[in-house]
Amino acid sequence: MTTNPTATKPATAGSESHHAPEFRHPDDMDWEMGRFKNRTKFLFHPSDENPTRPNAGFLHYEPGAGFPFHKHDFAQIWYIIDGTFRMGDRTYGPGTMVCMDDPHYEDEMHTDTGGTVLFVQYPGPNTGARPLYEGRMNLARPETADEHDLDH
Repeated sequence: MTTNPTATKPATAGSESHHAPEFRHPDDMDWEMGRFKNRTKFLFHPSDENPTRPNAGFLHYEPGAGFPFHKHDFAQIWYIIDGTFRMGDRTYGPGTMVCMDDPHYEDEMHTDTGGTVLFVQYPGPNTGARPLYEGRMNLARPETADEHDLDH
């Protein structure tokens, strides 16, 4: 497994003004440490070469994990693959899709079961704010509560 897989672009006779699709499979990557002690596999994310690319991949939370109330200026969509997640006073399970326009807040989240979520985070059409990847979705060590930036 590789930590930063190379995207596969099919050979096509496409136009110079259009991008070819890129294909990646999560089995080709290792899990990385993410924010709030989750594990991440973000198959696509912003880079110096492509700063407007969305974050897209998976977050896995262990049983008992969660995060505090926080805010984001970018937009995102979640799809719960497995597990149950309590956000605010409601619990959501597999098959639930969540759309969070920009700017938005996220209620405190907790999972007793643990679970996996497909995430797509993209530049907000209202704010223009971009999702964060470096130092957020690929941490070298867990953040302490004092280090959490809950406003971005």
